[in-house]
Amino acid sequence: MPHTALLRDVFGFDAFRPGQEDIVRAVTKGQNVLAIMPTGGGKSLCFQLPALMREGVTVVISPLIALMRDQVRALQAVGVSAGALTSGNTPEETDAVWEALEQGTLKLLYIAPERLAAGSSLGMLRRVGVSMIAVDEAHCVSQWGHDFRADYLKLSLLHELFPEIPRIALTATADARTRTEIISRLQLEEAGQFIAGFDRPNICYRIALKHNAKQQFLKFLKDEHANDAGIVYCLSRKKTEDIAHWLQVQGFNALPYHAGLPAETRADHQSKFLRDEGVIIVATIAFGMGIDKPDVRFVAHLDLPKTIESYYQETGRAGRDGEPADAWMIYGLQDVIKLRQMMEGSDGSEEHKRAEQHRLNAMLGLCEITSCRRQALLGYFDDEMEHACGNCDCCLEPPQTWDGTEAARKALSVTYRTNQRFGVNHLIDVLRGAENDKVFQFDHHRLASHGIGQELDNNQWRSVFRQLVARGYLSVDLERFGALRLEESCRPLLRGEETIQLRVDVKQKTAKRQTKTPLAADVDVALWEALRECRRQFAEDKGVPPYVIFHDSALQEMCVNLPQDMNAFGMVSGVGERKLEKYGPAFLRVITDHLA
Repeated sequence: MPHTALLRDVFGFDAFRPGQEDIVRAVTKGQNVLAIMPTGGGKSLCFQLPALMREGVTVVISPLIALMRDQVRALQAVGVSAGALTSGNTPEETDAVWEALEQGTLKLLYIAPERLAAGSSLGMLRRVGVSMIAVDEAHCVSQWGHDFRADYLKLSLLHELFPEIPRIALTATADARTRTEIISRLQLEEAGQFIAGFDRPNICYRIALKHNAKQQFLKFLKDEHANDAGIVYCLSRKKTEDIAHWLQVQGFNALPYHAGLPAETRADHQSKFLRDEGVIIVATIAFGMGIDKPDVRFVAHLDLPKTIESYYQETGRAGRDGEPADAWMIYGLQDVIKLRQMMEGSDGSEEHKRAEQHRLNAMLGLCEITSCRRQALLGYFDDEMEHACGNCDCCLEPPQTWDGTEAARKALSVTYRTNQRFGVNHLIDVLRGAENDKVFQFDHHRLASHGIGQELDNNQWRSVFRQLVARGYLSVDLERFGALRLEESCRPLLRGEETIQLRVDVKQKTAKRQTKTPLAADVDVALWEALRECRRQFAEDKGVPPYVIFHDSALQEMCVNLPQDMNAFGMVSGVGERKLEKYGPAFLRVITDHLA
């Protein structure tokens, strides 16, 4: 049966998603393939459909029991003979899988990498005749990847034991270095590479500073996702349980999930999340790989992820149904210090630690960026986006910047003059001219830097230091309990050969469905209400909060500047090309009618 007929008849789809058909054709022809597709882009179909077109059994290597069981159930539901060999099987389930293999009726066998390496499993597979091998979540093979698993290193034997059998490696998350290692480890040098792009346009990326984390998050939930399913990521197990309990007290259906919980508790919580509506899972990174719940409306990070790869994959669990979803995160300098302490304390080699440090710096850069976040996120994976997305916080409400050159030089200078031995709080005390015991103890009241920074308050100086760390001008010396030290890249800035624009830190604004922002004196109230009604209709038609169409600040700017053509409307803050095309004519008609 042609693959298009199988797609319709077995899986119920009239058409392939972008990138799927080319991969299916290549695999069906017996070619080796490396496939990089966005989370939720339909990777599984790329090996499931060819498996039905080839004689024999397709072996799928997967890292998680829950993922395997979900996919097996889904295949069985559409009439495909599939099974899994996992430690979670009942004896009856295992017997049934072995019997189907021996009889030659099983089309897809899911198996964990550690089970595959067992001599009995390999012997059985060589005997029954394998038609294809799929390595799912292939980034786990890379020691540079964010989900490295030692058992995946054993998969190099696949090429040796089944040299003529086509192999497909799939992942949603792999930068150039990780892709290179996947190819090397799995001996896919001759494989066709299919990179379908990384963009998830329905996800709105929003990142803000921590002020009062619980209250910020509570406001976000109550204003925008009061009854929605979501995932909340925290760094520690303790925090995971604390936040889950706190959300329960606030009236939300929240459950914790981390590796320290009993297996049956984890399975029960995951089952409730997948089955019930409006459940919030509060988790460490132990949760999520392969989770295919389509209606996750938000993914929130209450701590900074270690890498952009982790951030991308975790946020990608939102909005798999293509409907609008939020990737919401708050972070602070303490997150950076905590992550660097974890890295320093790991058992990895120095080279691995340097690589991890580089990836953390890239994550910080994404947080501090003042231009389109989606462009930066995709650019990290070498996926270029020509225009700003119009669906991230930096596009929806562009951040203010200021010339921080002089302040940055003062911050770097005081770091140097105090011999790079002190943390942020003491450096701010010196800059602000404090006369406390610690300042006198080290004679820092005698320094030329003492008192030269009184133009900024403590929080503004913290912002300067945080951004200098994020941009690589300063680093945190963990051996000296968080002391800041200069990096080589700061020299041009200190010498006056370079300037720097810094972000203005403002407390996060969570967009409400009804604004209470006071209007400026020069805003015509009648026009303001007419524009809000136009926005409300668009938001209602699309099923999104009004701020996704335009923020209040953009509407106020329209009221003040009164744009009367598309060029002028395109100059309004927060109007990108996509929004100009979609909404420009309608909003211009409102303004024209008002003026008439």
